Amino acid sequence: MGETSARATAPTIRDVAERAGVATSTVSRALSNPDRVNRVTRERIEKVAAELNYVPSSQARGLSSGRTNAIALLVPDVTNPFYFDIIRGTQNQLKAAGYTQLLVDTEESAEMEADTLRKMQRTADGFILAASRLTDAQILEAASSQAIVTINRSSSNAPAVVIDTPAAVVQALEHLTSLGHGKICYVGGPASSWSNAKRWKTFEDESRERGITTSRVGPFTPKTTSGAAAADAAVRTGATACIVFNDLLAIGMLQRLRERGIRVPEDMSIVGCDDIFGADFCNPPLTTMASPIEQAGRVAVSMLLAQLDPLNSGSSRRLAVMPTHLTVRGSTGPAPSH
Repeated sequence: MGETSARATAPTIRDVAERAGVATSTVSRALSNPDRVNRVTRERIEKVAAELNYVPSSQARGLSSGRTNAIALLVPDVTNPFYFDIIRGTQNQLKAAGYTQLLVDTEESAEMEADTLRKMQRTADGFILAASRLTDAQILEAASSQAIVTINRSSSNAPAVVIDTPAAVVQALEHLTSLGHGKICYVGGPASSWSNAKRWKTFEDESRERGITTSRVGPFTPKTTSGAAAADAAVRTGATACIVFNDLLAIGMLQRLRERGIRVPEDMSIVGCDDIFGADFCNPPLTTMASPIEQAGRVAVSMLLAQLDPLNSGSSRRLAVMPTHLTVRGSTGPAPSH
């Protein structure tokens, strides 16, 4: 009797729609395809769904289909602030859709990433790979047996959400050349990083067109602790400006340059990437390339749900590109005259 009563009073998608003041189709899109609903409406729907303890149909179907209703998010370094917004975006969207998020730190290791995919096949219904270190062949093998979406790692074998940092590299070069810099160094991240290769290619091609003298140092682990070695290497190139793989590495470079008495930006300008929390608190505040990271996580969930429930998700695209822009702060300035 009690069980029957509980089932009868379980909230429906219509209940959520009525309380939120929207159509049921809008609720469905907000919970399974968030990029098609404006942020204010989506957040109101998510709040109402949480208040009503609404269980989306995907979760109910999971009980009878053998699904776990869990999605695994794999990140190379859980301590890197860049991934905080991805974690938040995927978790909020998965929760709204009735899924649990499983977070795995793969420690910048392709071997650990591949091993996790193998071991968790029965634990998770699908996987989101952030900045995957796997090769195309490894992604192909994994995607042949399980639902996968990558973030910042494009592959023809799996749907992907790509943050368009190469476009921001162009903006950074335009900014630096407008300040008179003609000798610019690229400070590289991990050799296995897909985005690192894309940024370097753009940097090299665009610099050639502009007649800029370039150099490259690295690869470096994308942590502040690698900043000292990166700064020393960059100084040896004679460059007056650096475009750096990520903000953590750039912040470490700022610390080292200050120790060496090299002024930023008077003697050397520094541009980071990601606009992580704290980038504007540096000394000097860091000029960096920014993008809507949390939204990238939400879109990735939408694309994964499209694989798990293609009849009801409403989204079947293979590639989503997130825009980027350069945020100019105090770490860049005119090229030194000497």
